[in-house]
Amino acid sequence: MKFRFATIVLLAALALSSHDALAAPLSMQEAIAKVQRETGGKVLSAAESKTQGRKTIYRIKVLTRDGQVRIVEVPAEN
Repeated sequence: MKFRFATIVLLAALALSSHDALAAPLSMQEAIAKVQRETGGKVLSAAESKTQGRKTIYRIKVLTRDGQVRIVEVPAEN
């Protein structure tokens, strides 16, 4: 019985971890929200850049709480 429970828990964990790997790419709005959450700053501008092969990268300019302007690059793929 313990073996069956452990197997079920392991399969559930694998299913959840594979779901993250197959998650849809981030939209620009989601990337902006992520940068706002992580920096606590104000987004000044956002642009899409595809300079790394076929991967989408969002370049987000943010004014941080301490008054610095930073460019944050967020890959669309998780």
